[in-house]
This record gives sequence, structure tokens and C-alpha cells, in this order.
Amino acid sequence: MDNRKRGREMSEDLRTKNCGKISTSQGYKSISRDLDLPLSTVRNIIKKFATHGTVANLSVGGRKRKIDERLQRRIVRMVDKQPQTSSKEIQAVLQAQGASVSARTIRRHLNEMKRYGRRPRRTPLLTQRPKKARRQFAKMYLSKPKSFWENVLWTDETKIELFSKAHHSTVYRKWNEAYKEKNTVPTVKYGGGSMMLWGCFAASDTGCLECVQGIMKSEDYQRILGRTVEPSVRKLGLHPRSWVFQQDNDHKHTSKSSQKWMATKRWRVLKWPAMSPDLNPIEHLWRDLKIAVGKRRPSNKRDLEQFAKEEWSKIPGERYKKLIDGYRKRLISVIFSKGCATKY
Repeated sequence: MDNRKRGREMSEDLRTKNCGKISTSQGYKSISRDLDLPLSTVRNIIKKFATHGTVANLSVGGRKRKIDERLQRRIVRMVDKQPQTSSKEIQAVLQAQGASVSARTIRRHLNEMKRYGRRPRRTPLLTQRPKKARRQFAKMYLSKPKSFWENVLWTDETKIELFSKAHHSTVYRKWNEAYKEKNTVPTVKYGGGSMMLWGCFAASDTGCLECVQGIMKSEDYQRILGRTVEPSVRKLGLHPRSWVFQQDNDHKHTSKSSQKWMATKRWRVLKWPAMSPDLNPIEHLWRDLKIAVGKRRPSNKRDLEQFAKEEWSKIPGERYKKLIDGYRKRLISVIFSKGCATKY
């Protein structure tokens, strides 16, 4: 029985030796005996060298790609110009041009070119006027030192929902435990209600958090500011004469009565560009708050308000400090994007 090892990858050096012995006029059997190789292997190596001029492994040809580099570049140009074009729409265009390619193949080639299908981010609708105002704001305040932003009282309102689905998107469970209570999200008719919150913060800490009863009007807004702003300014250690009040351009904030009321307070109000939630760092704190409250699963509005106030006071100091320390980056992003929405 032939005890020579078969089926193993042979080194290129051994193949070269095999061909070298042929040049010395050795026969196949002699080479087989000297190199301890099967006769058929010796014959195949020599035949390959005679045909291809090499003993190295040859690349396997395989099926020709349906999308060549030129067609791939054309597909990329299509999605770069119209990012919302679907793979099936691209497939239809290519088919009309005589190229039969599946939508799956198109997606694979787009991934190779680092274009991935993702759910689009929701941003405010920005026309040329607010884009210009955002650029002007960013350029005007870009040179302000960090101490200026540390002396700003950031304010905003948000709606927080009872039984919000946003924070219960995934559960890990066994296949037959879908309806176990711990694996479900409770729902009630009409959503169970929601609550409007007004809050403020600065680089040093979070300020007051107020629950808004009913629909907020200008008079309600003024009453909230009257009982929360100055206590928050003192608590947060803002400079009593140079601190700056920030608010967005909601109609309750910019109404004639609110403007007149603020004038009596003599607050320095930051002139804010419209449609700019990405410039207000409190939006990040609202998200943190909603996630924290959602994890506690409030069952009624009383719990919702209590948990919101407790979690608002628990936000770690490094969180709001980091938001203010990096504020200049937001302004740079607005300038770089020519006033369009940014990742913030």
C-alpha cells in the first residue's frame, strides 16, 4: 500500500523542486521516489508548468460579475444625488438600460461602496431664511469664551408620555413567553395621558422643573418664569448681573405680553434663531429624563410627575458640564453645514 501522504496542500518550494528534476532528465518514477510524491502528482505539476509557466496556485475564475466598476459608480451617483432612491427603483432604471440585476445585488454593491440603508433622521423643515439666521447666530457667538456659555440659563418645554413605547422597543424572551407580564408593554385607551414639563439648567446643575397644567398660554408661561427663574439662577450660581436667559421662539415666549413682562425683569435674553432645537443642549437632558422615567414604569400621572422630578435631580454633573464645554462644536457644525440641521 502506498503510504505517501495524500490530499495535503503541497508547498510551492516542493513543486519547484519537482520541475527542477525534470530539467536534469530524471523520469517521473525517479522523481516520485526521490521526493516521496505520488506519480500522478508529479505528472500534474509538470503538466501545469508546461501549460501555464508557473507552479503557483492559479486564481479561480468564477462567474463574471453582473455589476462592473463602471456600473457600480453609476449606482453610487444615483444614491448620492437622491439618497431616498430604493434598490428596487435602481433595479428598474438598470433594467430599462438593459442590465438585469437583483435588488439584493444592488444593495450588496452599495454596501461595498460604504452606502448603507438607514432610517432617515427627523429634522425641522429649514428654508433659506432660518438657515441664514442659524449661520449668523453661529458666527456671532463663535468667538464667545466658555465662561459666557457657563453663565447661560438654558430653558425649554417637553412632553413626557405615560406608557411611552420609545423606551420599550425590545425584550429578550423565550419563544413561548410573549404574553408574560414582564415581556409586555402596557397600553391604555387614548395612550393614558401625557404631561408637559418646563425645565432649566446651566453648566453647574439642573434648575427647577415645573409641571404645566393644561395648555400653556403666555400668562401661564410668565407665572412659571416668575416663580422658577430667579431661584434657579441663585441655586446654579450664575452671575447676578451678567447671566443670560435662553428660550426658543415659541409663540408663548415671543408674544407681546411675554416680551413686555420680560422687559420689566431686565433679563439679558439670548436672541435665538428659529427652528434650532439642535442648538439647545437641554434637548439631550430631556432624552435622558424620558429614558430614566420610562425605566421606572409609572402607572399614573402622579407617579409620572414624581419620577420626572426625582430623575431630573439625579442627572450627573459631568453630563451637563460636558454639554456646555463642547458648545462651540455645535456652532462650528452649523457653519460647516451652511445652516442645515446638525447631528446634535
